[in-house]
Amino acid sequence: MKERVKIFTSKRILGLTVTQIVVLLVLIVVLFFFSDSSVIKRIRYESQIRNLESQIEFYREQTNIDKDKLNELQSNKEDLEKFARENYFMKKENEDVFIID
Repeated sequence: MKERVKIFTSKRILGLTVTQIVVLLVLIVVLFFFSDSSVIKRIRYESQIRNLESQIEFYREQTNIDKDKLNELQSNKEDLEKFARENYFMKKENEDVFIID
C-alpha cells in the first residue's frame, strides 16, 4: 500500500505532483462553477445586460417620438385642439360630440 501511495505522489508533471494537480483542478472547478462569480452567473448577467440595453434603446426612441409630438402640439394650436378632442373628448361650448365605437 505504501508503495502505491509513494508512486502516486512521486510522479511530477510540470514540477507538480499528481496530488497537487488534482487539488488545483478541484479548486478551479469550484471557483468557476460554484462561487459567486461563476461562469453560469456571468452568462446570466451578460444576458440581463443585453436585455436592459435593448430596453434603454427602446425607451430612448420612444422619448424622442414623444418629444416630437409635444413640440408639434405646443407649436400648433389646431393640432392641440384636435388632440384634446380625440383623446379627452373635449369640445367647444357650441358643439355636440358623438362617440361612435
